[in-house]
Parts: sequence; C-alpha cells; structure tokens
Amino acid sequence: MNGAESLVRTLKLSGIDVCFTNPGTSEMHFMAALDRTDALRCVLGLQENVVTGAADGYARMAGKPAATLLHLGPGLANGLANLHNANKACTGIVNIVGDHATYHIEVDAPLTADVEGIARPVSDWVKTSPTSEGIAADGAEAVRQATTHPGRIATLILPANTAWGEGSEPVAASIPNAPAPPDADKVEAAAKALSSGAAAALYLKGNVLREPGLTFAAKIAAKTGARLLAPTSNARIDRGAGRAAVERVPYVVAQAVERLAPLKHIVGIGDAEPVAFFAYPDKPSRVLPEGCQRHHLASDDEDGVRALEMLCDALDAHGAAPELAERSVPELPGAGAVDPDTIAATVAALLPEGAVVVDESITSGRNLNWQTAGAAPHSWLSLCGGSIGDGFPLATGAAIACPDQKVIDLQSDGSGMYTLQALWTQARENLDVTTVVFANRAYKILQGEMTAVGVEEPGRVARDMFGLDRPNLDWVSLSKGMGVDAEKVEDAVAFTEAFQRGLATPGPYVIEAVF
Repeated sequence: MNGAESLVRTLKLSGIDVCFTNPGTSEMHFMAALDRTDALRCVLGLQENVVTGAADGYARMAGKPAATLLHLGPGLANGLANLHNANKACTGIVNIVGDHATYHIEVDAPLTADVEGIARPVSDWVKTSPTSEGIAADGAEAVRQATTHPGRIATLILPANTAWGEGSEPVAASIPNAPAPPDADKVEAAAKALSSGAAAALYLKGNVLREPGLTFAAKIAAKTGARLLAPTSNARIDRGAGRAAVERVPYVVAQAVERLAPLKHIVGIGDAEPVAFFAYPDKPSRVLPEGCQRHHLASDDEDGVRALEMLCDALDAHGAAPELAERSVPELPGAGAVDPDTIAATVAALLPEGAVVVDESITSGRNLNWQTAGAAPHSWLSLCGGSIGDGFPLATGAAIACPDQKVIDLQSDGSGMYTLQALWTQARENLDVTTVVFANRAYKILQGEMTAVGVEEPGRVARDMFGLDRPNLDWVSLSKGMGVDAEKVEDAVAFTEAFQRGLATPGPYVIEAVF
C-alpha cells in the first residue's frame, strides 16, 4: 500500500465520504488510490473555487467535513475565495493539496510555489506530510482538526513522493476536542442583564441557529422579552413556519443603527458583535448604540447550545411558550413585470417543506428574510465571507449532502459568473437544484455603494464598470452550454409557472428572471 492509498483509506475510516476534486499531475497517485479503493464519492469541479465552495455547502448540510483535492499552489489559490467564505462560516473542510516531490522543489519548476504560505490565511491547521509512512497519521489529524468545534479548515499538503512511497496502515481520526464548557459567571451575568427590564437582545451565531439552540433561545425571549438577532449572513439558519423567527441585522448601516438603537444589553453567542460590512465616511463601524452593554455568553470555541440551556435554567425559562413563526402563504403575483418582490412572494408561497435555500441574491434579495419568514420549514444558507461566487458551489455541495431535499439557489447574475462551471457539475451529478438568476444586468450593489460613500451620480466610467450589458448575459445559453435546462422570464406570472416547472424537475434547472 503506498502513501496515497493509506491516506484515502484513512479519510474513509475517519468519516469522510465525499471528495470534491480538480486534480493535476501531482495527484495521479492519489487518483489511482481512489480508483483502487472506491472508498470516496468523487465529484469533479471544473474550477477550484467550485470545489472549495461545494465542500462548504456539503459540510453545512451534512454536519461533517468533505475533502477537497487541489493541484499545487495555483490550484489552491484558485479556491481561496470560497475557502475564505468557509472559514467565516466556521465550516470544517479537509483540503488535500498535491505538491511536487520533495526533491523536485529545489529545481524551481514552473508550478513550484509556497503552498503552505498560500494555505495559511484560510486554514486553521496546515501541514506538509514529509514521509509516506506518516501520511496516514497526518490525514487522521487533518480530519480531527476539521471536525473540532465549531468547524475548522485543515490543509494537508501531499508531495508526490509521499504519495507514491510505501505507506502505513490507515489510521482512524481520534475524537476531536469537545467544545469548551460555558462559563457559569457569564451565564449569571447574561441572566441578570436579560432580567433587568431594559431593552435587550440575544445575538445568535453558528449552530445555535438550528435545533435545539433555536428553541432554547425562543424560550429565553418569551421569558424576558429579548429580541432574537443574527448576523446579516449565516452559515445556516433553520427557519420558516413552526420555528423561532430570528431577525438578521440589516446590511445597510443606517438601517442597522436604527434597528438596534433601542438596545441597552446584547447577549452574544460567538466572539463577534454586529458591525458594518464596510467603512463609510461619517458612518460608524460598530452599529450598536452607545451605552449598550455587551455580554459574551459563549465564545466561538465554547458550547453555545449548552450555554443557552444553562441560561434557560438560570431564568427558569424552560416552561415558557416560545413564539414561533406562523405559516403565511402570500398570494401568487398577478400580471406585471417580474421583480425581487414578486420573486420573493412566489418562493415563499411555493417553497417545499424541507428545502435548502442558498442565498447569493445580494442587493436584490435584501428583503427576502422577512418576506419568507412564514414559508414552509426550510434551511437558509448565506454567503458568509462576502467573497462573491459562492452560490452555485454552495448549492452543488448542499445537493450532494441532501439528495432527498430540494435545493433552491437564489443567485445574482454578477456573482454567478464567478463560478458558472458549478452548473456543469450539477448536470453531471443530476443534482436537484432549481436556480433563480436575478438578472438585473448590473453589479447593482456597487451602484448603491457609490451612493453610500457620498457619490450621488456615478460618472461614465463607473456606470460602465458596474453594468453587465453590451452584451447582456444570456443565462439560458450559458446554462444549456453546461448541460442544464433553462428558460428566461420577464413577467410575474411566467416566473411563477417557471418556478413550478423547476420544482417539478428532478435535476438542475435555471430560471433567468429579467428585471
């Protein structure tokens, strides 16, 4: 058994079932090992940012990491943007990055690069495995690192001679470090703040936005009157009818400041507090009001669900009746042009129970959160790191993780062009993904950002750089070129009919909604 095979068998033994790949020459022994063992489901992405984004979407829904296979430093570099997003989402991923044989590095061949240096900014753990005998143990440690709470990115670099040399027996990953227990003093301080009678909120992040954390939070809110808040973008929120409704902090700074202005106390799960996405002249970076006291109930490394349970204990809130979202079915839009509101109404009315919604609608979808609050129960995945081009890959990975659930991708057109190749993977794997492309023919968010920094009327150059016209993108042709059936709609009734067709299609389907 060579080193590559010992690594593949180690990954399988340690609970890894899927490998998203874009291999090259340095990874041929790893590919041969995948052939010999048939241990992992291998999914090809035609660009590395598709590979890393798909691994992110898979892990968010599967609750465990996938592996990626990337080719040397440039291949890893191509996937960095979505590794950045995964890092911000606290997603566990095991990256296997092939490299030149250790003795070949010194000749400075064209693809030679500082792979560790490229990996470190988006990885919690990085190691180059120097010997074939040790690769199994290194692979097991990579899995342990990736599965450590709240989810970490582990990058294991596999030199070619480590892959082809004689390996050891596979090694099972040891149990990852459990999340640190909550601090009882922090729980007591939070209970005191929430019982003060002053306006307060719970700021929820990470796995507490799923059950049982949501129920604990809702009971606390019912007992104390606290609001339930979450960041603008989240790895996953389980939401819809019958679940606790959580208010996302608005992206627009003025709206966030206004919404949070009444607060006197905020109790946070995770290390962060609400902040502005960018800096703007004469606008604050921190959006909490002056005088609002911040209480960190649990850090990112601590057990947030247990912290909320302890807070329920301290407040005697277990018997409180949580306020849950009621089912709300908006009327389907009638005649008229399609626009973000009519799309939202249609999605809210027709969304299947148990669906997974991937949201990279950017500007066009800013009102989707409240418009879909009463839809059938579903999971909502957002772009967490702000690096656009995550929607198509996230949907691809989520569909691999959840083959029996419909995946809906709400996709802006400009962002979609970054990782269009993911549609090809969806076609090849026959993934059940219905994509709605918000085709406003522009980087609409940048038009708003110009106003936000004080430029009321962009000039010719700026308008030209923000437009996606001359020529217009043809999403029907682009999709069909990737093997995915598609149609274009321009009015609301046609969109409703197209969305129903997409939901009824068991494979990938794209709807270009032009407005």
